[in-house]
Amino acid sequence: MPKHIGIVACSAEGAALCYRTICLEGTKVLGPHAHPEVSLHTHPLSQYMQFVDADDWNGVADLMLSSAEKLASAGADFLICPDNTIHRAFDLMVARSPRPWLHIVEEVAKEARSQSYRRIAVLGTRYTMEGPVYPKKLAEAGLEYRVPGPEQRERINQIIFDELVYGEFRPEALEYFKFVIRNLKDEACDAVVLGCTEIPLLVTPESSPLPTLDSTRLLARAALRSAVDENVAAAD
Repeated sequence: MPKHIGIVACSAEGAALCYRTICLEGTKVLGPHAHPEVSLHTHPLSQYMQFVDADDWNGVADLMLSSAEKLASAGADFLICPDNTIHRAFDLMVARSPRPWLHIVEEVAKEARSQSYRRIAVLGTRYTMEGPVYPKKLAEAGLEYRVPGPEQRERINQIIFDELVYGEFRPEALEYFKFVIRNLKDEACDAVVLGCTEIPLLVTPESSPLPTLDSTRLLARAALRSAVDENVAAAD
């Protein structure tokens, strides 16, 4: 039997994309209409943002742990979180978690290495672009990275929180993302991480000036592999 996947969600659009990817791509592995058992829990995004805006990552970790405990009670065998921003709290809660986890940035780094990319552009919320998680994980994988300049980071962050998390995907926003990606391509980046789980709903591989690393779908596919392959263990 496939393992039971628990999704610790944060924002609705990214979590929904992750869930849909597991279910739809599960049929390719398990047959028509089949996919692993999946449970999802989320506290309101507003609760997360109170802690994020206060730079209180212990508070974020406690919310993640609360979801983890609920999902463990529901029978989840391992956990994933389709949200890059709150992975800044990952190390603060994982040792206390009742179930093992996959790490979204580790899955991105694995895919980047498998594609022989060397310098990665990172897009996401300002907490992701300015935070320590991607630099650390990409460095561990032997990868360089670049982020946009301060004004571009602020504008991207605004688009994410004012539009994308509400399911608004405007042509003007896509053009801005394409402009930023072209600039990063000029800095010799050979791929771009769509490091906010809503960005893949706006920027597609066909529209991007660089090859994309879709963190949402990469995590979902890693979870699917872990659920159906007894030889693939979720990482502690």
